[in-house]
Amino acid sequence: MKFSSDKQEKYLLLNLEEEKLDTTIAPDLKSEFVTASAEGVPNMIVNLGNVKYIDSSGLSALLVGNRVFSDNNGAFILAKPTEHVMKLIKISQLDNVLNILPTSEEAVDAVFMHELERDFKQDDEAED
Repeated sequence: MKFSSDKQEKYLLLNLEEEKLDTTIAPDLKSEFVTASAEGVPNMIVNLGNVKYIDSSGLSALLVGNRVFSDNNGAFILAKPTEHVMKLIKISQLDNVLNILPTSEEAVDAVFMHELERDFKQDDEAED
């Protein structure tokens, strides 16, 4: 699987450099999500700007990432999905499950909002 990553304190931006997110790539992508979470990455942004095709195993990999980061109170955000990828996500009704934003910059902003909301929630629980 070809990708580049940009690791920051609050998130990891994973730029997929594959045109197809299918059965040949999905297992590696799932492993990448699980490994990143286990290594303490709090939030994940996946840039899908280069992905022109996705199948059910690719969608499944994205759902694994969503679950892994959600289970740890983190954000899992898909950025820049192409028209075809977005169409399949909508057909699968995963647009109601996955956090999808049009740009990586908006995804980074969403991570920081998520972090603020999580901090406020923890402060409220500490006061109770």
